Amino acid sequence: MRPHRSNATDTTLGEPDAIGDLDSRVALFGHPVHAMLVAFPIAGVFWVAGSDAAYWWTLDPFFARAGLWGAGAAFVMGCAAALSGFGEMMLVPGARRRAAGWTHGVIAMTLVGVLALSWAHRIDDHVAAVLPWGLALSGLQLVLVGFAGWHGGKLVFEHRFGIASPEDEQEEGAGGGDVAREP
Repeated sequence: MRPHRSNATDTTLGEPDAIGDLDSRVALFGHPVHAMLVAFPIAGVFWVAGSDAAYWWTLDPFFARAGLWGAGAAFVMGCAAALSGFGEMMLVPGARRRAAGWTHGVIAMTLVGVLALSWAHRIDDHVAAVLPWGLALSGLQLVLVGFAGWHGGKLVFEHRFGIASPEDEQEEGAGGGDVAREP
């Protein structure tokens, strides 16, 4: 059995929060919108990196064109995820008191900027854009998505941001069986 983890850690800026201060405010039917959207720019980053690596390996212009579309899609969806994340940061006091929240936000916004640069770099000549700078930007995007994901994971798994509290689960009712509970 895991020991009970406190909602407050040494990375809390100010007073510790109650679990309710970490509930998602930008949600659709109780599901955080940011968590739903963030998968798309992450997939886009891997799409672009894979396309650039495939172009480097084969020199097939199809992969350069795929990288252009991937960079555009990753940027657009990154903007959507950033808007929902910004909403959470502004509306949830507990998120603003967490160093991981600020670190995640700064790294994620840097990633969105690099995605914009990558897309803009590819628009005029997507084939010539891949080597060397497109590939270098892809590598930077992978590093940034790793760091942003690490700090986003700290918010969820250490600070329990956007996680329903046990009181919320009990309010949903005893029937249905769609939430696994320990005896």
